[in-house]
Amino acid sequence: AGAIIMALVRRGPDEILLGRSHRFPPGMHSALAGFVEPGETLEQCLEREVLEEVGIAVENVRYFASQPWPFPHSLMIAFTADWKSGEIRVDPLEIESAQWFNIRELPPLPQPISISRRLIDAVVADMIARLT
Repeated sequence: AGAIIMALVRRGPDEILLGRSHRFPPGMHSALAGFVEPGETLEQCLEREVLEEVGIAVENVRYFASQPWPFPHSLMIAFTADWKSGEIRVDPLEIESAQWFNIRELPPLPQPISISRRLIDAVVADMIARLT
């Protein structure tokens, strides 16, 4: 089984979309994630998960990295993608909340050892580098 995680960015306002799971410590946000369904490509999974969880269409999907994921014995594959269209409409069954954060004003994030934090840090560093 595979799972995907994605950092969704909106250039211009220089923002990254982060979500909050009901299971996270107070205030913590992270990249969106989901499980690949049978017969689905990783890219299709990413597009479906973002649309289901927050109502946003994406474009320019790019592979970032992968990490073994112990639960449930799968591989976590990380991607970046750009906002294409849509406004945030959170599915409360999937996540607690989601919002765009300015890349210089991020909320508490997962531990640095996690692929989600490495993904967020890399995307933010890349966006800041483009601004200088």
